[in-house]
Amino acid sequence: MKKFMKEFKEFAIKGNMIDMAIGVIIGGAFTALVGAFTANIVNPLLALIPGVNSLDEALKIVLKEAVVEDGAVVSEEVAIKFGAFLSAIITFLILALIIFLLVKSINKMRKAEEERKKAAEPPAEPAAPTTKICPFCKSEIAIDATRCPHCTSELPSAGE
Repeated sequence: MKKFMKEFKEFAIKGNMIDMAIGVIIGGAFTALVGAFTANIVNPLLALIPGVNSLDEALKIVLKEAVVEDGAVVSEEVAIKFGAFLSAIITFLILALIIFLLVKSINKMRKAEEERKKAAEPPAEPAAPTTKICPFCKSEIAIDATRCPHCTSELPSAGE
């Protein structure tokens, strides 16, 4: 769970442009779905709590009552609706989780594809050596050296 939360934090804070583009596209597509989930499943479950009819209408502070004259609304109710805000937070968290899981699975598929390609490549030839060992003092020296910088011995040439 710690690794999952760390990955989610990295995604939410850092991310890259492709992840963000996917998030915008998928977020737009899932907004209606998650909004319906919150309104039709989460809110009714919260309505089971005594005294709560709807999350949107619960937890609100009425600053000014609506004025109704002859059946017509003269002025709307003015209220701070913490319940509606909480409902929006729930919707956002569900969307963020869905997008995170989608991007995580895409990244996992990309990584598997890269590993598959890397395994299919032939192994690279080892690089030519750039150093050799001095036969006198056994120090590591440049391969084209004619004299050892450590013991100052003259080195035999490659043809000898």
